[in-house]
Amino acid sequence: MKYTLILKLIGTMLKILALFLLVPVIFSLYYGSGDELSFLFSALITGVTGLLLSLIKPDDKKFRARDAFAAAALAWIFLSLFGALPYYFCGYFDSFLDCFFESVSGFTTTGASICTDVESLPKGIVFWRSFTHLIGGMGVLTFMLAVLPSMNASSVNLLRAEATGPAPDKILPRISETARTIYIIYAAMTVVLFLILLLTGLSPFDAVIHAFSVAGTGGFSNMNASVGAFNNLAAEIVMSVFMFLFGINFTLYFYLINRKFKQFYKDDELRVYFVYVVASILLIAADLASSGAFGTYAQTLRQASFQVTSLISSTGFFSVNYDAWPDFCRVILLLLMTTGCCAGSTGGGLKVVRFLIIIKSLRNELDKIVHPRGVKVVTINGAKIDNDVVGRVAMIFFCYFAIFTVSLVLLSFNEYDIITNASASISMLSNIGGGFGASGPAGSYAVFAAHEKLILSIDMLAGRLEFIPVFLLLRPSIWMN
Repeated sequence: MKYTLILKLIGTMLKILALFLLVPVIFSLYYGSGDELSFLFSALITGVTGLLLSLIKPDDKKFRARDAFAAAALAWIFLSLFGALPYYFCGYFDSFLDCFFESVSGFTTTGASICTDVESLPKGIVFWRSFTHLIGGMGVLTFMLAVLPSMNASSVNLLRAEATGPAPDKILPRISETARTIYIIYAAMTVVLFLILLLTGLSPFDAVIHAFSVAGTGGFSNMNASVGAFNNLAAEIVMSVFMFLFGINFTLYFYLINRKFKQFYKDDELRVYFVYVVASILLIAADLASSGAFGTYAQTLRQASFQVTSLISSTGFFSVNYDAWPDFCRVILLLLMTTGCCAGSTGGGLKVVRFLIIIKSLRNELDKIVHPRGVKVVTINGAKIDNDVVGRVAMIFFCYFAIFTVSLVLLSFNEYDIITNASASISMLSNIGGGFGASGPAGSYAVFAAHEKLILSIDMLAGRLEFIPVFLLLRPSIWMN
């Protein structure tokens, strides 16, 4: 493994993080919350460390695939460790492990929190929590590829190591141009969302916090009751629409901007995603209406729409306590949490396209039994999917459920029921944040023991990086040149 190259990359990332750590100082000074020193100390420590690491001169500047995957995993670990410093210095958290959990949750856009009273936190810390969603939404390494011209062509391996879903499309000749275009779209959509939320009556601070969380599909709010605290129908509608939009593959927006409408509307994953969301809303609304959970069907449809788009996009906001809904509704929500949204989005989960590939592959295998001489191939958007890709998709499914099983077994020694532990594990692996039981809207991850928070933190990182980079770090051979 090319240690010097990876350490230099981490150093560059930490220097960028140090600059990001200065942004909350503005909010801290403006609102007089008194936590500006926490960020200044954190920025100083992070910047100096980054500067020292970036002085390293690697012999070879080209990333091999294994170096890129290892770099991605290590970069996210360092990002979370140094991103936890403001939480530690502000003194509102009990231990550095709690700070690390909150930091991992923010950067991986999970949105799970160990804070039981968010409204008591200083404004700078509240801003930092949601700002980490924005930073981690499209990936910190992707951001580096977008803004640093020194990143070389072999850095495509970095994009593949960090991107969600099957191998990302290279929509422009240079990988840096692809990353830059994606980030411009991402930033533009975030600004538009912020401005619209202002029009719905939210204050500028509330609007920026929730715009960042929706954009990164994270779910951190500055209210203990999340979005439900506002009781603002217009804001819920806007957030629902944008949570759905941020769950779409960003490559499709590039096609839309360049008037390639056919490639946008005929995307297999997008069409299934749309139908899946609409069907889930209608099914949940029908069950809630039959149970009389809400007064009117309009109110029922409002709550069903918000929770479906929130959980399938892995945002994790809540407007009501959905854990009190009938079992049928909760089962659908659990399926949405597992499935997730589209590949190439800011959302988590296993991704809709992977389920499409697995289902089509299964259908072909059944057809081979009935028609042994027939030739069937898996296709997505009319293009053939190689058997290697099908194999990697199956491997991702195996990794997801293997880690889920191990996590559930390790968590089962605590005092909570299987619903709490199972939904917490799924929530971490899918980077959603919300679960059921003690890990649901009415609960908090503060109830978990220290070693359990560490397990859940590893789950969040593994889910965000889609398992392979984390598993590679566990192989002794990866540490040998």
